[in-house]
Amino acid sequence: MPKPKKRGSNHQRGAGGQPRNVQPFSDEDASIETMSHCSGFSDPASFTEDGPEVDEEATQEDLEYKLKGFIDLTLDKSAKTRQAALESLKSAFSSKILYEFIMERRMTLTDSIERCIKKGKSDEQCAAAGLACLLCVQMGSGIESEEIFKTLGPVLKKIVCDGTASIQARQACATCLGICCFIVTDDITELYSTMECLENIFTKAYQRDRDTNGVSSTHNTVLHVSALLAWTLLLTICPMNEVKKKIEMHLNKLPSLLSCDDLNMRIAAGETLALLFELARETDADFFYEDMDLLTEKLRALATDGNKHRAKVDKRKQRSVFRDVLRAVEERDFPTEMVKFGPERMYIDCWVKKQTYETFKEILGSGMQYHLQSNDFLRNVFELGPPVMLDAATLKTMKIPRFERHLYNSAAFKARTKARSKCRDKRADVGEFF
Repeated sequence: MPKPKKRGSNHQRGAGGQPRNVQPFSDEDASIETMSHCSGFSDPASFTEDGPEVDEEATQEDLEYKLKGFIDLTLDKSAKTRQAALESLKSAFSSKILYEFIMERRMTLTDSIERCIKKGKSDEQCAAAGLACLLCVQMGSGIESEEIFKTLGPVLKKIVCDGTASIQARQACATCLGICCFIVTDDITELYSTMECLENIFTKAYQRDRDTNGVSSTHNTVLHVSALLAWTLLLTICPMNEVKKKIEMHLNKLPSLLSCDDLNMRIAAGETLALLFELARETDADFFYEDMDLLTEKLRALATDGNKHRAKVDKRKQRSVFRDVLRAVEERDFPTEMVKFGPERMYIDCWVKKQTYETFKEILGSGMQYHLQSNDFLRNVFELGPPVMLDAATLKTMKIPRFERHLYNSAAFKARTKARSKCRDKRADVGEFF
């Protein structure tokens, strides 16, 4: 009878019985490795899940050791390795607060990001720009962040304005430029300079060439959308006198973008219009727009669009957005949304707050809720006050046990199935539903 093979013998040793060299990092799984390592930090309640207790100090040391390795690998000769290291750092920065760790290495990180943006190709530049955003989100508004922006700001502007750079890289740098400026800039001159740089990009969409069918044709649309959204974000922190100037400059031109064949451009233009009307009415309660009838007609057409040549998903998304935009422009109304994170609630009750929330949600992804709970900068932006400190015992009492959740979900499923079956039964008495 043959002996069973020893488990793992082929994986642990190479030829001649010598142990293999285990690589601490690989291009393919670096991002996945860090994400799986950091995913437990995205929700504080995960520490109180049923199971053995975790040594937080040892876990933190292990995480920092890996992050140091990724920082070193941003200087590697291989472009794939550098990009994978940047993506891994992005995953970690978005899922945990690492202020002290980053503070000690902020200049090294800044130099690595600058080098990758200057010398890297499109994908590497996008990853570096995304990491720059998260670096500023982690550091918040302060002297250290200002130093980072002084180094990276000119590089980002150069890429945004460089017509020979890839559209994806320019798009990522435009977004990064707007977010970093929003976070760190106390200098009003720098704020206006950054907005002017972004204006020079998206205003080209006003005069772009059109084909014989009147449909816009340009491969720069994604860049124009990113520049417009970044500019709109910065407009929310401008002084009121500057806001008035920008409204006068753009309010009559933006409606032309509602006819763009790109869905994202139409939505970006619509939401920007809603925000401009909101700001205009804050500065002047009697604000009057001359072409209101024409604008509301356009918005209503988009809110009820039924063109067959458009995808159903796109039409559904467009109608949903433009119903809200039409209400904002015509009725001065905003549909309040509630965001839950941990034991707290945040209400989004205006377009300025919605624009800001959507921007940071885009760069933080699944880590948005964690940062809303723990990031001092974001809590200041949304006026949430100091972080709510909850110990593990309190979190455990707040969390519903897994078995109880299962029972509740089963009961709800049975009740829902029963109700639906009753509605579908043709023999049911119709009168009892009225």
